[in-house]
Amino acid sequence: MKLLPNLFDFNQKIKYRTEVLAGFTVAMTMIPESLSFAILAGFPPLTGLYAAFIMGLVTAIFGGRRGLVSGGAGSTVIVLIALMKLHGLEYVFAAVAIAGILQIIIGVFKLGKFIRLVPQSVMYGFVNGLAVVIFLAQMHQFKIGEGPAATWMSGAHLYTMVGLVILSIAIMVLLPKFTKIVPPALAAIIVVFALVYFFRIDTKMVKDIASVSGNFPPFHIPVVPFTLNTLWVVFPYGLIMSCVGLTEGLLTLNLVDEITGNKGNANKECIAQGAANLLNGFFNGMGGCPMIAQTLVNLSAGSRARLSGIVAALTILVIILVGAPVIGRLPMAALTGVMIMVAFGTFEWISFRIINKMPSSDVFIGILVAVITIFLKNLALAVLIGVIISALVFAWESAKRIRARKYVDENGTKHYEMYGPLFFASTTAFLEKFDVAGDPNEVIIDFKESRVADMSGIDTLNKLTERYKNAGKKLHLKHLSRDCKLLLKNAEDVIDVNILEDPTYSVATSLNSNKIIK
Repeated sequence: MKLLPNLFDFNQKIKYRTEVLAGFTVAMTMIPESLSFAILAGFPPLTGLYAAFIMGLVTAIFGGRRGLVSGGAGSTVIVLIALMKLHGLEYVFAAVAIAGILQIIIGVFKLGKFIRLVPQSVMYGFVNGLAVVIFLAQMHQFKIGEGPAATWMSGAHLYTMVGLVILSIAIMVLLPKFTKIVPPALAAIIVVFALVYFFRIDTKMVKDIASVSGNFPPFHIPVVPFTLNTLWVVFPYGLIMSCVGLTEGLLTLNLVDEITGNKGNANKECIAQGAANLLNGFFNGMGGCPMIAQTLVNLSAGSRARLSGIVAALTILVIILVGAPVIGRLPMAALTGVMIMVAFGTFEWISFRIINKMPSSDVFIGILVAVITIFLKNLALAVLIGVIISALVFAWESAKRIRARKYVDENGTKHYEMYGPLFFASTTAFLEKFDVAGDPNEVIIDFKESRVADMSGIDTLNKLTERYKNAGKKLHLKHLSRDCKLLLKNAEDVIDVNILEDPTYSVATSLNSNKIIK
């Protein structure tokens, strides 16, 4: 019975008509994207629809956020393109299953919170690079044939393709100005489909690339050698896919939190995504993650419950079972137009308006992440490099903030009151603050406004103590925090420092107590 609260929150008033209609709308917008992403990667189109069904159903029921929509997303598919070209589809299924396992582990150990470590500059670069990759990938649809033998269209074929793509884009741009009842992507596909069908226009269709007829997703163990060499091949792709999926998914979850005003469960969403991707690996799906565009469509349609996601997934399944002949006749020009608009919608155009207001380091990081994403098509590597560089920039800026206030008390003891953290990047600046030769015999370093953050800081204190000892002087450390003392205690075999014990304080047990400090 615990399943029911997952499907329906009985404390929440649900508008069933709104949820069902939102589900239909989401399904209609997800189908062309899932097909386009599958074709983009060289997968059979059905793998995209299977992914949309499995991801959508599992995360709608068990996910950590009502209203969040998952499917076969381009960001995760792009990661697998190289694996598909090098080793084939079976290795892709194995990598998707591994990605699912890794996501479950991340959710079980509550590691979803580390999404906070991705800076905004990295996200701008990530999203903009992804948009450019999606756009450039559409150029392949203007070729005839597959693989190295593919040649560019020319003559009537090219003009027809370009014209239909422009028509699709025009519909998606202009239709929302008149009505929002019909999703623009769905309207574009229907209009172009009708035009091609009734006027018998000769143009590239989905069936020209691969068959889309299918049944219920079949259980299928990936046909790969169960060896360490195979694991060595697929594990990096699974790791990258899991990281990219969780990055985009948890960022989408945060966006929905802001829109709806209530908080989702990031770790629960990680587990649901992992379970869905694991099933994808064994049921011929290409895997995926939460999809920002479909989630926004869902929310704008009024959905605030899980029911819409379930309806969307089941609608896609029905289309797989009985709608294959129609899907096979979809013009590729319509799907190409949809994906070009997805690319334009994905791009963070606001980044151009605020580029002159951002720190130069953030601008550099954003451009670098975008360039890596575009040329290497490795989104996880791009994000990882961006985070590392951001961390190094932060460390450098923090290192420059270490300061010292110096004075000599009435007993002739010199005091150094430190400000700022002592860690690997600030050790040189820290040592430059001290005048070992000119200081008196007694020196006290006060860490009330500072802290020792790592072993580099501890080693620096040890070196400074040795310098004063060699000069025949005594160095004391004062107001060390509890974690700093623990670091020093753990390193007591290799360092020798003098710590002045701080006075102890007790908490008042009564509001009327006058003796707060001992």
